[in-house]
Amino acid sequence: MSDDPSAVPTAGGLVWRAREGRLQVRMVHRPRYDDWSWPKGKLEPGENPQVAGVREVAEETGKPVVLGVPLPGVRYRMPDGRWKTVSYWAARRAKPDPYQPALSARPPLPPANPDEVDKVRWVDAADAAEKLTRPTDQRPLQALVEEFERGRLETHAVVIARHGRALPRTAWHGAEPERPLTPTGHAHAAALVPLLSAYGVTSVVSSRWERCATTMDPYVRAAHLRPWYSENLTEADHERSPARVAATVREMLESQRSTVLCTHRPVLPTILDVLGQHSSRSVADALPGKDPYLEPGEMLVAHVALTAKGPRVVAAEHVTPLVS
Repeated sequence: MSDDPSAVPTAGGLVWRAREGRLQVRMVHRPRYDDWSWPKGKLEPGENPQVAGVREVAEETGKPVVLGVPLPGVRYRMPDGRWKTVSYWAARRAKPDPYQPALSARPPLPPANPDEVDKVRWVDAADAAEKLTRPTDQRPLQALVEEFERGRLETHAVVIARHGRALPRTAWHGAEPERPLTPTGHAHAAALVPLLSAYGVTSVVSSRWERCATTMDPYVRAAHLRPWYSENLTEADHERSPARVAATVREMLESQRSTVLCTHRPVLPTILDVLGQHSSRSVADALPGKDPYLEPGEMLVAHVALTAKGPRVVAAEHVTPLVS
């Protein structure tokens, strides 16, 4: 990927399904370029790549998706000489409500534009490489096939979110559990909504303290979810019993539901330790290892595959919501 600030950032997804043991992928044809490629498009100002990816895939294929594991990105030079960078994720078609309440947190899907995409096809992955017009598009396909062969494409997301920016302790004279978010913290909370929706989060688990509950509230409302607020995830209870936090995280790893857990900075080392225990060395080494682990409003997305040996974190993403 290029660090050139003039490069045009885009995002998309390789939408996949399994049919009779065969991996199939969703390809699109663009009449303007007469090419076959993966659905993708430019980021809008202030938009995270994950949000752009699900938006563009939905617009070009006509079906909403949720993101899975990240795939290798590509870059290439455009006719005007600038570089274009593309971030890719494995993606699955999302089930309609009420099975996927995360879709309620998204804007309505606009009608397809036949001038941009005029054909959408399911293609066996074994045949897709030859159908692709641009050779660089084979890189994410190769990674997708490898993950499928290793049984690591069927995943759910366990999202660890640190609450948004809160009023400093020195400026708050009330009870610690009631210390509120600042205006920036409320912006963090709002920015989490499209990101959590992109990963198909259907369950919310949060510290009961005000700054965590308020951080989750915009998504709870947008996705029409019933959250679970726990004293076990507060700073005070974690100090008394880290084991209860660890048990909660293990339950989330073993579940098939994509879940967000919102908590506090002092609780993060215990959570990261559990994730590391269920990760390969390469994934564990990539987890945040230094205080503060996550900045206010940031989140860590763990992609979890359920294997015969138990849950396995096969990939992790450190995501910073973009706020204006």
